[in-house]
Amino acid sequence: MKGENDPLAAFWMPFTANRAFKAHPRQLVSASGIYYQSADGRPILDGTSGLWCSNAGHCRREIVEAIARAAAALDFAPTFQLGHPQAFELAHRLAALMPEGLDRIFFTNSGSESVDTALKIALAIQRARGQGTRTRLIGRERGYHGVGFGGISVGGIVSNRRTFGGGLPGTDHLRHTHDLARNAFSRGFPQHGAELADDLERLVGLHGAETIAAVIVEPMAGSTGVLLPPAGYLERLRKICDRHGILLIFDEVITAFGRVGGATAADRWGVTPDVITMAKGLTNAAVPMGAVAVKREWHDAVIEGAPGGIELFHGYTYSGHPLACAAALAALDLYAREGLFERADALARYWEDAAHGLKGRRHVIDIRAIGLVAGIELEPRPGAPTARAMELFHACFDKGLLVRATGDIIALSPPLIVEKGEIDTMFETIGELLETIA
Repeated sequence: MKGENDPLAAFWMPFTANRAFKAHPRQLVSASGIYYQSADGRPILDGTSGLWCSNAGHCRREIVEAIARAAAALDFAPTFQLGHPQAFELAHRLAALMPEGLDRIFFTNSGSESVDTALKIALAIQRARGQGTRTRLIGRERGYHGVGFGGISVGGIVSNRRTFGGGLPGTDHLRHTHDLARNAFSRGFPQHGAELADDLERLVGLHGAETIAAVIVEPMAGSTGVLLPPAGYLERLRKICDRHGILLIFDEVITAFGRVGGATAADRWGVTPDVITMAKGLTNAAVPMGAVAVKREWHDAVIEGAPGGIELFHGYTYSGHPLACAAALAALDLYAREGLFERADALARYWEDAAHGLKGRRHVIDIRAIGLVAGIELEPRPGAPTARAMELFHACFDKGLLVRATGDIIALSPPLIVEKGEIDTMFETIGELLETIA
């Protein structure tokens, strides 16, 4: 590391190889539409919506102005035993976008907080139902549910919890659904693997249904490489949960707000969970915010089952922050006015064809695409797993394209305003650079 006079030294960067970055920093200084600008003045085509979050593109005037108005009128208002109109308006608007019945909204500040909130709500629901023995939480291998202790406990990424102890007691995990041998280069949902949902029956047999409160899965696992659900998998998981009185939570921090061509993956793919977590695209990432949508019947069970006073002892100082609410309301207006969810759906086939155009390119062993998201899996370099994708990430940035490297997978999720020519540029750039990577 450099000396303390180095202006980069103080910031301990998240999920970053700090030593490597600070030796060769790559910084972004401004953004507009679908482009960033680098510190050395180059335009960088945003192939990842920042971190899966700037779905309407960057620095949208309507959102910027809404934040400024909110800051001038009401910079902060507590939502403990008080409220402000924008929080109620946003909850009402957001409830209307959710699948039928999920119309009770709890606000958080991030995806990690949304997950931990959802897990606590699930435990509260089971207790309100008279099922207080149900305290076990089930996640899935290769799942990512943020970095809170609840999220890393149900998450399936070993590196995210190796340093931090055993996590919450009593958690367990379903098998992941990634099957290269049978599903490589599938178009749309993979045709093999629906039976993997039956792994929940194994856990029921192992632990007893009476101990399991909830199962949490991403409808599409984004951060571990764009792992699509096998055809019929989510439907099968829903039925097993219903059979055993287990709540089903969809982590839609990535998939909500247009990424797969609808307001939520649950609605787009026709499987309704009991709880949905959200963040990222909720405010177009302009102000940190998350939310949890809960079925009304479960909300009412908790509210009506409490003896009086506070019904759920949980919340955050910034829940429903006025600036975040203003950004979210403006973002929802933009999504609706410009038809961005429908636009993503209309572009999905072109996007999929462009992604699969990399089949046969050097190092490529699988391609997965749905909506406006894609994963390009590379053959790991012998003795140096993840190195090849990270080199490609750096090469793309230096060539003017932002992608995301996760393991040996390159993930793409551009703003929903992307044009076909920009899609072509993304995949052509990746294809050319693959030929230069050892």
